[in-house]
Amino acid sequence: MSEINFNIYQSPFSWRYGSAQMRELFSEINRRKTWRKVWVALAKSQNKLGLISKEELEDIVKHQDEIDIETAHKIEEELKHDLMAELKTFASQAKVGGGKIHFGATSQDIEDNADTLLMSGALGIIEKDLKSLLKELSKRIEENKDLVCMAYTHLQPAEPTTLGYRFSFYTQDLLTDLELLHFVKAQLKGKGLKGAVGNSASYFALLGEKSESLEKEVLTDLGIEAFDVTTQVYPRKLDFLVLSLLSSIAGSLYKFAFDIRILQSAGFGEIQEPFGEKQVGSSAMPFKRNPILSERICSIARHLVNLSRTAWDNAAHSLLERTLDDSAARRIILPESFLATDEILNQSIKIVSGMNINKDQIKNNLEKYGPFASSEAVMMQAVKNGADRQMVHELIRNYAMDSYASNTPLSDLLEKDEVIKKYLNQQEIKEALDYSKHIGLASKKSAQMIDKIKKAVV
Repeated sequence: MSEINFNIYQSPFSWRYGSAQMRELFSEINRRKTWRKVWVALAKSQNKLGLISKEELEDIVKHQDEIDIETAHKIEEELKHDLMAELKTFASQAKVGGGKIHFGATSQDIEDNADTLLMSGALGIIEKDLKSLLKELSKRIEENKDLVCMAYTHLQPAEPTTLGYRFSFYTQDLLTDLELLHFVKAQLKGKGLKGAVGNSASYFALLGEKSESLEKEVLTDLGIEAFDVTTQVYPRKLDFLVLSLLSSIAGSLYKFAFDIRILQSAGFGEIQEPFGEKQVGSSAMPFKRNPILSERICSIARHLVNLSRTAWDNAAHSLLERTLDDSAARRIILPESFLATDEILNQSIKIVSGMNINKDQIKNNLEKYGPFASSEAVMMQAVKNGADRQMVHELIRNYAMDSYASNTPLSDLLEKDEVIKKYLNQQEIKEALDYSKHIGLASKKSAQMIDKIKKAVV
């Protein structure tokens, strides 16, 4: 933090949002180190093919990590080309082999493969975060799979469910995101070494058919695969796929966080996100305990989902063999999308692991609204015993409205109704009115979800 110059604008992702690990991955120094990693892999393969001498290669490798941002930026002021400025800086350090760096390559042979490496590393961090969140959710499902609570549709009391089942819904979305992440990782490829328009003309001129062997060896060294066909750049659809994945995760977490905000509100009061001992909720109202972590997740998720639209534009507007109008946007959307996802995943982990579950308030809400939910069980049992479904539905609906208006327990009204008594005996009425048992397969499905998590996060 002390290294940041707060006298000039700093992106919140430079210091406030995202983990230090993700910020370091997308740092300018690491970006340039990754460029040099590609250059070195290229030089190694060219050495084997007799294009670069052993002494030249050793000199290139020797100076690989000597990043000099200040010198590179001074050169860039004249060249207006950051990769060429880095290339000249690298070449000036490697006095023997510098003249052979970038031999046969075009800028995107270096940059696009480097971007693939960076995204691969970033997806690894996101996958780790996502699995950590799923593990925390698994604990909450296990603890609460049998804890009966009210479920709500249209933000109105509906029927009982269990809190573990509600957590299972969030988990199911995130497991879908994890599957999507695995799919996207399988699509993650670099440009390879294909030159200015993607047909490998420069390498073919140097090596003939061996140019394909050069590409394969370099990509093997880097640990990535290459697209079969590219233009000057790899298909920008890859960026869109990656950012669509991150947007999908953001959508799952937005839903989760928004629900937490609702459940923490005074009318519900069933769950509270963690709140520090000295944390301030409001500058004006000292008593406030605002759900700031959940609100942050929703805020960042809104920004994140719109970045994927820019990735769509970049892919769709890459005219013929390449235009440069994607470049500036990619400098922003790629790191910011990963940093944003990293941030909201880690905040979600904090919420799930540290949340307070107010069982007393859950019980109060259940006792207040649960009897209304039992009306469906009464209706179904009566119809099963021969009653007309529409007739019973209207009967119970009228009693429900009376109950709301008079504040009379619905169960009292139903137990005294002569029509219902024709189809249900006292024991059947009593069992139907036990709303705590009207949870269907919630507990069973919650247990099954725990098993799915265990299989997914190994």
